[in-house]
Amino acid sequence: MERMTFTTIALVRHGQTDWNAQGRLQGSTDIPLNDVGRGQARDAVAAMSGYEWDAIVSSPLSRAAETAKLIGAGLGLSGARSVPELSERSFGAAEGLQAGPELERLRIPGGFRGAETEDEAASRGLAAMEALAEEFRGRRVLVVAHGTLIRLSLSRAVGRTLERVDNAALNLAHHHAVEGWQLEYFNGERVTVPALN
Repeated sequence: MERMTFTTIALVRHGQTDWNAQGRLQGSTDIPLNDVGRGQARDAVAAMSGYEWDAIVSSPLSRAAETAKLIGAGLGLSGARSVPELSERSFGAAEGLQAGPELERLRIPGGFRGAETEDEAASRGLAAMEALAEEFRGRRVLVVAHGTLIRLSLSRAVGRTLERVDNAALNLAHHHAVEGWQLEYFNGERVTVPALN
């Protein structure tokens, strides 16, 4: 029997930013890492070092690109490629706001007025993941992106609702062209034992 070829993808949320610390919606606004976030990125190397990575890619937003650069340096990977489809979900006029009346006035079912919908973000993110799984078939690729995009894309991929994605935590999924997606780690915790033949 032919051995099945799986592609392994690590999906890592960028390190902390000042807006994360303040509880502000970031979305597509390009907010840089803070010093805590840089430390989280460096600390994430330990969780990734159990694997040999073939490539590293990231969202073009600076918080993800810098996280990828720091993780890549720790793993001996250079030149993270920018993939625009990995950008965070756009929250429109809600970006920069904290929980409160101003944010609530913008809320509509499934999101915020003028924002990208959950369905649109999940479709975009999953399409990017599947394109990477095809490009790196049978190999391992490390992807640095954003919490909402990772949560929505992975939820759609594995067919169950996942909760909040932690900064710089390991989320590890395997893709097979026929069998689809299998989630092994979420927020650094094992969720399944991979049945890789």
